[in-house]
Amino acid sequence: MRYWLTREDARLRRDFIKRFEPSHWTVDFPRGSMACVVSHADEARLTATATFGRRGDLVGLIYTTADNAVHVGHRRYEVRDYSRCTLRFRWKSNGLASLEAVNGPTLTIEGRDGSGAARSWYVRLWNYASGSGSDAVIELPFDDLKAGFDISTGGERVDVRDIDRMFVSLVPPGFVEGSSERFGQIVEAEVEVSDIACVGSGSVIPINDAIVPEHQFRICTAYDDCYHLTPERVVDSLERLGYRKLIDHYVGMSHFPALDASGKVDPGKTLSLPARRWHESFASFAKFRGYDVIWSLSMELLEELCPDDWKQRAWDEKPARTGWVPPSSLLSPAVAEAVTYLGRVAGDFVAIGMQAGMSPKLQMGEPWWWVTADHAICLYDQMSASRLPAGHIPIRDVRNVSAEQSQVLDLAGAMLSDATSAIVDSVRARFADLQSHILAYLPSILRTDAPELVRANLPIGWRAPAFDVLQLEDYEWVTKGLTSGRFGALEEARQRLGYSLVDCHYLAGFVSAPDLIRDWKQIIAAANAAEKAGFAEVFLWALPQVLRDGLTIFQGDAEVEGFQDLSFPLQLGKHASVEPCFSTTISTSPSGFEYRNADWQQARLRFDVGPGLRSLEDIEDLLKFFRSTRGNAVSFRFRDPTDFSSNGMTAPPTSRDVQLGTGNGVRQRFEIIKAYGDGEVRRITRPDRQSIIVSLDGIATDDWLLAEGGVIELSEPPALGVAVCAGFMFDVPVRFEEPKLRISRGTHLAGELTSVPLIEVRER
Repeated sequence: MRYWLTREDARLRRDFIKRFEPSHWTVDFPRGSMACVVSHADEARLTATATFGRRGDLVGLIYTTADNAVHVGHRRYEVRDYSRCTLRFRWKSNGLASLEAVNGPTLTIEGRDGSGAARSWYVRLWNYASGSGSDAVIELPFDDLKAGFDISTGGERVDVRDIDRMFVSLVPPGFVEGSSERFGQIVEAEVEVSDIACVGSGSVIPINDAIVPEHQFRICTAYDDCYHLTPERVVDSLERLGYRKLIDHYVGMSHFPALDASGKVDPGKTLSLPARRWHESFASFAKFRGYDVIWSLSMELLEELCPDDWKQRAWDEKPARTGWVPPSSLLSPAVAEAVTYLGRVAGDFVAIGMQAGMSPKLQMGEPWWWVTADHAICLYDQMSASRLPAGHIPIRDVRNVSAEQSQVLDLAGAMLSDATSAIVDSVRARFADLQSHILAYLPSILRTDAPELVRANLPIGWRAPAFDVLQLEDYEWVTKGLTSGRFGALEEARQRLGYSLVDCHYLAGFVSAPDLIRDWKQIIAAANAAEKAGFAEVFLWALPQVLRDGLTIFQGDAEVEGFQDLSFPLQLGKHASVEPCFSTTISTSPSGFEYRNADWQQARLRFDVGPGLRSLEDIEDLLKFFRSTRGNAVSFRFRDPTDFSSNGMTAPPTSRDVQLGTGNGVRQRFEIIKAYGDGEVRRITRPDRQSIIVSLDGIATDDWLLAEGGVIELSEPPALGVAVCAGFMFDVPVRFEEPKLRISRGTHLAGELTSVPLIEVRER
């Protein structure tokens, strides 16, 4: 699969859309409240659902001018002038402050006035309503819209020519602005906005309408990152981007739970009303578009929502808290109440899919014992500690584990596998044909500095057939460029748990921030490699980042592989002539002075292997090789007969020939180079793997791998000041200079010399 990152100035197919299209509204709210907005297919109708925990909670039903929450290929044009249009709709609410209340639903318009100054206007909907406070028809004429509580005596005219966004405030009865006073119980509310119509010459705006053909990659979604969008728009986006058949939907850890009056997760309930409504709509639209959904549930909750006695804890009782902002807490597999709760949550999500006509699929997403930044494992909460050997020395650093502590890690692994089995069994009791998945994040499990950690976080209790599908993820290795070691790790995990490739999925991604957008290159390469390796499905993680960065996957014709790791026949190349070439521009002035510009810092090599053709057998070998590379289409290895060693030009290499760099305690990758006189340094991209000798401060080491592009990848970062040296033999990447060969048997037998030029290929 190939990809491109769609720019905002790309020439895209265009269509037109009415302003205030129901599926284009969003919501937002303070933590402690929950809300969603759903649209209803071809109906001019949307429904916003909210829950409130405090008197000062306010939910916004939002329409933005800049349509930045979706892929650039599907965005509305940014038309900031709302003149010449009127919006009409019917309002029916339940559980909200009524339209006529002092703090009733208000349309806040944020933009700029005629002088360009930022302004906000507050339009009381009751002033434009006909009906009751909970059931009314509202008409908003934007060319004559006035702000203020009572516009019968005047009011301020709203300047609608430069609007950023507008939102309708949804508040509970008895709302008090800024109040943190909690209600005795969670207040649920809902508003249906129907018969939506926007009329007038300014009511139609352009929208990008790009559609990508179906490809083989699947997609992951994440509710915590797309809760504010309508499910219709989420499903529409992924379908337009070519993803088909299967969605891996992470339900998140902060927006799905039903809360109690204190603002914590309510163990007696599962999904909040907004989360249930959103996912019912999501499942309905996904099924209609031909998708099945894997419901992905992790064993973590937003830290401020999580009951204290559910949290994993380290030996010093510090809770297992992630580095996200705000942080989440990992749940202890030994706390029965937490495990039972997760089983009921998982069952309810699977039930939503079943009600939409889908097959039951559940993923346990990255269940593990958390390891803190100072390497302490969090398996000492009260319930977990009670199952461990009394008096054992707590594991304060997973990098230094005794034999006794290894047995403790085995017990921790058993607790983890028992918990995941209990959750799956709970769901399978409701849906007998459940397909179960387990997702493991390998960089945090298969740590070379903590080899015993695998006992706890990749437990043998997960061995096939404990789950139907094993899903593996390794994005941290991918984005750091640690390409060599990760292939062995994927195989190690698969073999440890006994799953065949046809029962394995691979998750590729993710790009955590917009300034890391270049990571997509490595991620797509990893996804392609996983597909080629034979994984049953390959998913990209995740849709929110795909939308943010404009990632577009397309399945074009297969490209010619630029390099094949094969060597030019040695007997044909050992008599080659060598020509180092530079590109220099020389300009001569009218007075005869010359001005020179050297375009290349290093010489580009040119070889002629014609002198090596000594027999008809040599010609046959050359023709076979020429056909295998499709002429000059593919580059290959060539051993320069005059310079192929790090030790001088042709002497056997030693471990101290070239210093590749110096350790800093973090760096693991060191590019292979060769130093020449006058400080010239040459990148070696095609070393001979079998000849490489690596040393750290002069001491030879085998604890390394050769990564793509001629890079030594050490298993552990060398300490500060440690000299990383290497010796090696190497080849030059070359191609045939011409797309054809001119060789005649007659002229060869007559002793006429044949020219077969090769040219060096620069590699990044």
